[in-house]
Amino acid sequence: MRTVTLEISSREKISKRFLRAFEGEPQGDVISFESPELLFRVISGKRWDLLKIMTGAGPMTIREAARRMKRDVKAVHTDVHVLLNAGILQKTGEGLIVFPFDAVHVDFMLNAA
Repeated sequence: MRTVTLEISSREKISKRFLRAFEGEPQGDVISFESPELLFRVISGKRWDLLKIMTGAGPMTIREAARRMKRDVKAVHTDVHVLLNAGILQKTGEGLIVFPFDAVHVDFMLNAA
């Protein structure tokens, strides 16, 4: 099973992970955000629903994703492009969209101010 971790990371932590990966240390599949606010802005409720229907589903058209979600194609198209720009979704050579993971792990901690 291929799992992606969505996390909140400082630039310093991301740079350290990059250097470890460059030295050959496996880092796993991680998508980092600078703040919880950015993560929640990019992955809103409807976009989270989109990821749920695409997790483990393989490549599909935007129209097919909209059909599965029972949503307007234009609205799903907008959400898909936000997720593509964030590096969360990918586009295949055939122009289909894919979320190439079977599971999502979200990792961040909220500390007292």
